[in-house]
Amino acid sequence: MNMLHLNIVSPEKEIYNGEVERVTLPGTIGAFTILPQHAPIVSSLRAGNVIYVPAGGEEQTFDINGGFVEMSGGVVSACVD
Repeated sequence: MNMLHLNIVSPEKEIYNGEVERVTLPGTIGAFTILPQHAPIVSSLRAGNVIYVPAGGEEQTFDINGGFVEMSGGVVSACVD
């Protein structure tokens, strides 16, 4: 199975850094899911839930107040508040 590498950081700390099956983010015009082999994307984020599934693990969820995300080459980088 193809995986994504997800790195989520806040101004205070690194929240997650590892392989995931998928990640769902609260975009400013609606939530969207990034899967392996997704086209490159840059988006701002609004307050809401980030949901990701670690490789072979259970779905994880946490709240954010906003931020931005970039996905390119199988790497998803999110900076959140």
